Amino acid sequence: MGANFSHQRSKNKETKGQRSPEKPSSFNLLPEYDTLGKKASVIFNYVLMDAEEIPSFIWHMKSIEKLNLSHNRLSKVPAAVAKLEQIVVLNLCGNRIVHLPREIGLLRNLKVLFVNMNYLCEMPEEVGLCRKLEVLSLSHNFISGLPSTYNDLSKLRKLNLSNNQIVNIPACVFHIKTLDFLHLGSNKIENIAENIKYLERLKILIIDHNNITVLPRTVCLLTTLELFNVDYNKIQTLPNDLYLLTNLKRIAWNPLDKGLHVINNPLVKPLSEYVEGGLDMLFSYLKDIKKT
Repeated sequence: MGANFSHQRSKNKETKGQRSPEKPSSFNLLPEYDTLGKKASVIFNYVLMDAEEIPSFIWHMKSIEKLNLSHNRLSKVPAAVAKLEQIVVLNLCGNRIVHLPREIGLLRNLKVLFVNMNYLCEMPEEVGLCRKLEVLSLSHNFISGLPSTYNDLSKLRKLNLSNNQIVNIPACVFHIKTLDFLHLGSNKIENIAENIKYLERLKILIIDHNNITVLPRTVCLLTTLELFNVDYNKIQTLPNDLYLLTNLKRIAWNPLDKGLHVINNPLVKPLSEYVEGGLDMLFSYLKDIKKT
């Protein structure tokens, strides 16, 4: 079943020098049922305005599987989070969390973790113990790297590290061969390591708005790519074997479109002209260059 998250934001506006009174918390405990009518999990939506602390009674709800604490003013997650042994989906998006507790590694059933839009500078090594993790979203933080223990996230399929402070793609990323989605956009990345070739299942690779000057030839081995976005970098040339990426169907202009996003780079002539002519023209040109 899907995550089925919902949250509610305050419509109260703060005036200068005066803060609107906080509304009382609203708790929404929703049972979710499978096709046979049996209760499959419990979704707990923490619907409140500007909460600074997580109420302690939540840690006694040990059977809960989906917990949404997004869009509040939480600055920390207590070690008691380890009591939620059955948790599968944990949404902490849009808070003021500075660090996560080591005890989060005890959530051995965790499959989806959203901690995007917070104030994290680093991630605990113990997240590498969450071996069932499939989705990890860490975008819009201040992260510059990831611990080597993340090598062990052997079921991780989607990793979002966009809008952080990353200069070099964390080495552990190249060990997570199950990835089919990798978002590294809006960082400070200067190059793509040749080890990118090990991510053979990637369908979506986004590294736009960085400082990349050259694409490694090994990126051409990612033949499962359907969306490859390197827009707004400093790339002047393209590897001759790029035509091997046959699942890229077009030169894409819209950020949401599948295809090759490369137009907004200082490509040298005549390469820039072939790109503007479309993917077929570009690939034919690259094939001819390789033959010569």
